[in-house]
Amino acid sequence: MPPLKPYRTLSLLIRKPILPNHSCLRFQHHHSLESSGPIACRLNSRSVIRFRGPDTVRFLHGLLSNDVRRFSDGPPGSADDATASLATPNLSLRSAPPLYAAMLTPQGRFLYDLFIYRPSRPDEKLDRTGSGPGPNLGDESVPLFADVDADVLDEILVCFKKYRLRSKVEIDSVAEEFSCWQRFGGKLSADSSSTEDPDASAVGWGKGIDHAGISATQGNDLGWRWFKDPRLASLGSRGIFPSNATPPLVESDKEMDEQNYLLWRLERGVAEGSTEIPKGEAIPLEYNLAGLNAISFDKGCYVGQESVARTHHRGVIRKRLLPLKFVNDRGEEMEQKVSPGSEVIEATSDKKVGTVTTTLGCGGMGLLRVEEAFKHSASLCIKGQQDVKVKAIRPDWWPSEWTQDHQQHGVKAR
Repeated sequence: MPPLKPYRTLSLLIRKPILPNHSCLRFQHHHSLESSGPIACRLNSRSVIRFRGPDTVRFLHGLLSNDVRRFSDGPPGSADDATASLATPNLSLRSAPPLYAAMLTPQGRFLYDLFIYRPSRPDEKLDRTGSGPGPNLGDESVPLFADVDADVLDEILVCFKKYRLRSKVEIDSVAEEFSCWQRFGGKLSADSSSTEDPDASAVGWGKGIDHAGISATQGNDLGWRWFKDPRLASLGSRGIFPSNATPPLVESDKEMDEQNYLLWRLERGVAEGSTEIPKGEAIPLEYNLAGLNAISFDKGCYVGQESVARTHHRGVIRKRLLPLKFVNDRGEEMEQKVSPGSEVIEATSDKKVGTVTTTLGCGGMGLLRVEEAFKHSASLCIKGQQDVKVKAIRPDWWPSEWTQDHQQHGVKAR
């Protein structure tokens, strides 16, 4: 494994316009992205790999932190959490939503995160005439696709192939053929019982539903579609689409630079990839991966499972990743004043509370001791930069017990 890299500031190559006034004001008025309507970003920070072969599900199930068995081949509609649709030549009757998972070291430290997708089988959709199901593949298994961190793509491929041994699984990059997209803002964070993008269910006139229109918005000839982000509904929708075409529902004036999506995540305290979640160092539960639906505590053994289970059953996670805002003595936001790796301290005692992990403009994220972060919220600052005050923000998606545990176990937490 190559030497571990220190925290670093995320700077993305601008390929699309950034929303106006992309600065500290975005953290102060976080509704501006929502009021702009749903926007979409091609995630150049992510790449796509493909797993093919009869042992694919079993292979991944033994390596990843989540339960991959939902993608096992079976009759259409057999999965409890599958999404129902009108069957068409490009859309199956039911489709399993994507899965968020992590690959860990044997010691339970974070390595890589993955979003796993299972495309529909031909016999789960209508044929091109629309008169019956498509061809049956027989014993041929359906490939799984994974959206992974592009910066460590080659390393991920080597790592998976190292574990392959005699498993009948082919692993290859399809980064040229497919791209990852995120769609967020506007009303996409609204609650919905469907795992699909809610806009796809609103195609039609009045109360009528145009099923042909729904099909067109949800998929293409390969059946790819938008799904709710498997981590949080407030993150919007995510999907893999062919690189040579713009995904459905993406308006030309609403395709923005990826930094807008980065900002959207930072405001919610959601890290992504092996830069924001330090590879080989990060403890998954401290980076809230359980709350982001990346970990199954019922699936049984996988690489690193013992350490994760022990930390989980201990009951209290003392440090967690939090959104941060950097301000001066007057409460005014300070932009470009803090670097990743800076220590957050309690000003009166000079005691370390945590470390800044990611920065963008006048905000970012940091791994902080939860009890001290909220107990001394008015006196947090950056070590060596006492003029830069730190505001720790509790995300609204956090379960209440994450902070209650520290109130009830305050003595132990110290």
